[in-house]
Amino acid sequence: MASLAVVVVLVMVVCAATAGVAAAGKFDDVVEPSWANDHVVYEGDLLKLRLDSSSGGGFASKSKFLYGKATADLKLVAGDSAGVVTAFYLSSGGDKHNEFDFEFLGNVTGEPYLVQTNLYIDGVGNREQRIDLWFDPTADFHTYAVLWNPSQVVFLVDDTPIRVYENKNATAVVKGHHRHAAAANATSNATSASAPPFPSPQPMSVYSSIWNADDWATQGGRVKTDWSHAPFVATFRDVRVEGCAWAANATDSDAGEVARCTGSSWGKEGRYWWKEKDMEELTVHQSHQLVWARAHHLVYDYCVDTDRFPVQPPECAGR
Repeated sequence: MASLAVVVVLVMVVCAATAGVAAAGKFDDVVEPSWANDHVVYEGDLLKLRLDSSSGGGFASKSKFLYGKATADLKLVAGDSAGVVTAFYLSSGGDKHNEFDFEFLGNVTGEPYLVQTNLYIDGVGNREQRIDLWFDPTADFHTYAVLWNPSQVVFLVDDTPIRVYENKNATAVVKGHHRHAAAANATSNATSASAPPFPSPQPMSVYSSIWNADDWATQGGRVKTDWSHAPFVATFRDVRVEGCAWAANATDSDAGEVARCTGSSWGKEGRYWWKEKDMEELTVHQSHQLVWARAHHLVYDYCVDTDRFPVQPPECAGR
């Protein structure tokens, strides 16, 4: 009986190790742990980020890309998650970096998660918007994505756009297959003199992390993290990156790579669908979805925060 028990234990250990290898293999082509590796856990077909009182954890994509779409199927921390932030974001490097953030702000049990989006352009952020969600993000997996091309940056939740940041420079505006030409030309003339900033073409990596941010994340920092509920776990079912892969031996300012990813329609990754005409702006249906999301779920918009911005940021004109 003792030998049988040993065999059973060994089988269980081997099965657990095999499951971990399977999960690691599933994610291995796309991402790798970037810090606190022991808090990045492969379990079955899932990847889990853990936060306890000693540390959080995170992962990063193995490759950089210029334009495309980054997607995560994610189930957020359940129960009392006050003070806990889970982030999924794209970022380039350096002081003048660009960054597109999803930050999921935990809350006390029974209160809704808030999703904060933000953009850094040439190293400058402070473009926060917050929405509440129309579902419980802790009960099941949901899909969060950022679409990025020379015309726009789009944040999507389950394929519903919740935020769009457009390139309003003179050459980008007159593109609208859903706009009247006269209106587009008028907008172009109005914005060409002082076009709002838009992210310059810098290659980006995809990141995710979980950490303690109880100095600001929940009710302005009034509610602190309750460590008796640790570990806090965010669970990924999938992470996908579709984009123009930056050459591994190229610098971040390589003009040849910028030209290839900006000008090409096809590459080794296949068709660059994210830069096609239909991707330059939202469809009519997506525009209606965006209006609905903002009307029913937007709870904060920096564009109308006159305390922070007595002079409205240029990209907010008309809000």
